[in-house]
Amino acid sequence: MLRTSGGGTPQTSVMLWTLKTGRSFDERLELVARAGYSHVELVDEFRNWSDAEFTRVLAKMRALGLAVDAMAGMKVGFADPAQGDAFLAELQGLVAVAHRLHCPQIILLSGNRIDELPSGRQHEASLEMLRRAADLLRREDLTGVIEPIDRLENPAIYLDGVTEAFALTRAVASSHMRVLYDLYHEQRSQGNLIEKLEQNIDQVGLIHVADVPRRHQPGTGEMNFGNLYRALGRLQYRGVVAMEFYPTGDAVETLRRARVEAEREMTTVP
Repeated sequence: MLRTSGGGTPQTSVMLWTLKTGRSFDERLELVARAGYSHVELVDEFRNWSDAEFTRVLAKMRALGLAVDAMAGMKVGFADPAQGDAFLAELQGLVAVAHRLHCPQIILLSGNRIDELPSGRQHEASLEMLRRAADLLRREDLTGVIEPIDRLENPAIYLDGVTEAFALTRAVASSHMRVLYDLYHEQRSQGNLIEKLEQNIDQVGLIHVADVPRRHQPGTGEMNFGNLYRALGRLQYRGVVAMEFYPTGDAVETLRRARVEAEREMTTVP
């Protein structure tokens, strides 16, 4: 099973929802494999799969040399004090799917702000829920990765930056709870990407990549991915770097170039 720490070199993946327009699920898998990747990430494509479809998809992925490194699918957020039992119940159900897909990581979202709650209450609720979730995931040998979303994309979201996310995972103090550092979301709302990597690399479980402002491949916007990738290499990040952008031009070639750049720069010796 893929792990996000330890030896070896960083691995690259593609979040499949970014390739959805005009393509079937199988076509997206084939495209990613042709671009030279060995991993994919899912949102909730599996939600209505029958037993036969699970078997067929897993066989297709094996034939293409692909595995699932992370999956989303949670609808209940962890920051609502009134939804703790519902959050854990939904997570328990998703754990079974993760095992079926041989997927080691589950993406967790906070849900919306609740303005009528006292200041700090949602942070406290998040900490409580993530501790309970980490215990559940430890027993199942899985990892949760919490993802902040910028408020330009989702104005109602509670967790909108990695600074609080890192504070939460440090307080949870479990190797089964880490942060999904989405460079696109953090650049849009907060910036200062490399310093936060340097200060918190031990809490990073997954990296997502897209350029600002239009969520296309690196090189189409304002971000210096060469510097970011070299920082990840210098910090000996050994997790997954997942492309979550809308490719322009030929999708296979665009994804291939993005992969090659990431792999080259992360393994460049300073």
